[in-house]
Amino acid sequence: MLNPALLYGGITVFATGAVAATREPHIALLLPLASPSFARHADAVRQGFVAAAKGAAKTVYPIRVYPVNEDTLNVLAVYEQALESGAQLVVGPLTRNGVAALAASSLVNVPTLALNTLEQHATAPARLYLFGLGVEQEARQIASIARDEGRRNAFVLGDGTPLSQRMRQAFVAEFARSGGITVAELTFAADQESLAKLRQTVDLNVADMLFFAIGAARARVARPYLGNTLPLYATSQVNEKSALGNNDLDGIHFVDMPWLLQADHPAVMIYPRAPVGDLLEFERLYALGIDAFRLGLELLKGTTDPALDGVTGQLRLVDQQFVRELATARFLGGKPVVQTVRP
Repeated sequence: MLNPALLYGGITVFATGAVAATREPHIALLLPLASPSFARHADAVRQGFVAAAKGAAKTVYPIRVYPVNEDTLNVLAVYEQALESGAQLVVGPLTRNGVAALAASSLVNVPTLALNTLEQHATAPARLYLFGLGVEQEARQIASIARDEGRRNAFVLGDGTPLSQRMRQAFVAEFARSGGITVAELTFAADQESLAKLRQTVDLNVADMLFFAIGAARARVARPYLGNTLPLYATSQVNEKSALGNNDLDGIHFVDMPWLLQADHPAVMIYPRAPVGDLLEFERLYALGIDAFRLGLELLKGTTDPALDGVTGQLRLVDQQFVRELATARFLGGKPVVQTVRP
């Protein structure tokens, strides 16, 4: 439970309630802290946001934290409350449904940095900007990297889950856009017969790469059946802490944020490490909070073409969405080794 008024390095962070009726210029942080499903995720973002705010200039507006739940009507009502209370910048919502509801409303009349994306072809109102950790951007970056490295024919290994489908679709579309061909879309299954067939398919030598549209646990199962000659690529979904270690993932090229790969990155060194536990998922959300604060300041200043060398990647604004370019790495000896940092 958030204290209604906590002081962080000279910046007061408010929760809704006692101060809701007080009107003053402020930054509103709209997060699903009242949601049983997303409260922990939201709090990781909040902690990162506050960590970034602590190092900001004293002239920054005070920050008010507005807890919301998963009900989109609640999100819209609290957003409107923030505006009525004097918000000059709103950061949030965090969930896709919340962002979609806000985009479809007529409420956005101050710069608003939503922390997720909209469905393809959906449009955002003029002052709504999108910044999130969507795997689609990562899959597109992997497709671009693979093409730059001379790959022309790809296998894609998925598992049919919504997350896998999003990775698969983004990779296939971007790979095709740059002239690549998806030879076959394969479906992961953990039984020995299916894994043997996977190995037989790879041995046909009709592809020069394989893209994992799956997470780390299933990639660990599939990887030993793929040999050591076919180049393997994946998103950050394969990079997680595991008691089993990452030796089974050796050789896989992937992308992830500087926060997790580059301890010597200038921005990464500035901020305290995340007090969010062992899961990299929450580390990523903490980093999202850091860069959300920094981007929010750029929006407040009215920067025409905001860009940032962020802890979540190289950030640039394209059609109201902040695009992330991540560092590339490869598992070697069970550890991620940074290969290059794409500009």
